Amino acid sequence: MGKIGKLVAGALAGLGIGLLVAPKKGSETRKDVSDKLNEVVKKAKNVDYNEVMDNLEAKIRELKEEIKDLDKEKALDIAKEKSELIKEKVEDLAVQVKDKATPVIESSIEELRKSAIKATKEITKKLEGKDTVKKTTKSTKTTAKK
Repeated sequence: MGKIGKLVAGALAGLGIGLLVAPKKGSETRKDVSDKLNEVVKKAKNVDYNEVMDNLEAKIRELKEEIKDLDKEKALDIAKEKSELIKEKVEDLAVQVKDKATPVIESSIEELRKSAIKATKEITKKLEGKDTVKKTTKSTKTTAKK
């Protein structure tokens, strides 16, 4: 069935239902039906199918663009969600690294502190030893002069 056939069939079905529920006399109803039928036929003859097809194609293109936009929005939403998820995971990783690295850093700092104390003591001992040697040498020289 062609487009015109479908249009006419639909109009006739509507008219038939109208006849069944119409509270008018039969002659008035038949005249109304005849007028409506003629009106439908005129409209069907005046339909510009190229215009209808162009409008339909335009609507289809619009729908396709809206679907593409919807896909872009959906992709953007997914990207935002993934970005937030990645951010949270990086923050968790940073906390874990900090928690695990802190003992290592603290032990390294403690080792450095101990090494600094040891080095300071050694330097102090050497300096005290040299001072002692110098004092001893001075006292020996002083005693020898007397």
